[in-house]
Amino acid sequence: MKIFSNYVKALHFDGKNLKCMEDYPKPQTGEALVKVSMAGICGTDLEILQGYMSYEGVLGHEFVGVVVESQNKDIVGKRVVGEINVGCENCDSCKKGMQRHCPNRSVLGILNRDGAFAEYLTLPERNLHVLPDSVTDEQAIFVEPIAAAFEIKEQISLNPGWHVAIVGDGRLSQLIVSVLKTSCSDITCFGKHQKKLDRLAKLGIKTKIGIQSNDKFSFDLVVEATGSNSGFLDSMNLVKPKGIVILKSTIASKENLDLTPAVVNEITLVGSRCGPFRPAIDALATGIISVEGLIDSKYPLENFKEAIDHAKNSNILKVVLVP
Repeated sequence: MKIFSNYVKALHFDGKNLKCMEDYPKPQTGEALVKVSMAGICGTDLEILQGYMSYEGVLGHEFVGVVVESQNKDIVGKRVVGEINVGCENCDSCKKGMQRHCPNRSVLGILNRDGAFAEYLTLPERNLHVLPDSVTDEQAIFVEPIAAAFEIKEQISLNPGWHVAIVGDGRLSQLIVSVLKTSCSDITCFGKHQKKLDRLAKLGIKTKIGIQSNDKFSFDLVVEATGSNSGFLDSMNLVKPKGIVILKSTIASKENLDLTPAVVNEITLVGSRCGPFRPAIDALATGIISVEGLIDSKYPLENFKEAIDHAKNSNILKVVLVP
């Protein structure tokens, strides 16, 4: 399939305003060209609109699409998702297989690379993963955040007997709960929105609104995924001395955080970002992870203002753009 127009429809962010452009230049990089089928609005996208990363360009990094042009003819016409970090392949980090930490990397829709809120995007063939037929587009839109949840299992050795707390009840928190549930049975999610907590309760997860006195300093592992400074403070109130806190939030706020409790209680803080795609795809294909009920609504690109406003609603889980 050839794309004859040199222009495409895309949502471009100039650092202050987001605009739907009908004449955005078509990507021409020599990489695989992917026609975007769906793109999810993520908390990171909302943070970028508030100044996170000082990014300018096309937003969006959660996507599923079809390869329309590639030097690798075997993947043309295939449905794919894509790892968002593109390393230089020359530095020490890349040579060690740590492209996610390449100092010269670009990141889809986040750093020096146009993203998925467009009709087309490009990524190197090595970043793409072909989807099995058993994974629908609606499921595939969650591969990237599920991979981020699986990164926790890559970083620490989970003890099945641990008392685990998840702080936050949003999009990422819901997926983190599903992933950790495969290793740990004693999980409590602390949130603020009953509708979101009700979904987790149906999965057999203990849920709470607010921290009670008997919750304080009682959890071996706490995962912070609220996207707010208050989430970090709540995590410090929940974790045991010498416990572990996984930090998943990227926050645009310039407020200072008090790290004194982490020092006094000798807490292990683990920053956690992107993760492995293959386990995420396999978990969806086998039904180990369910994303049923997570998509709230879908919007065309030109209705982006309504979509963004909807995604900001604290009671909403996932909003999807359909180019």
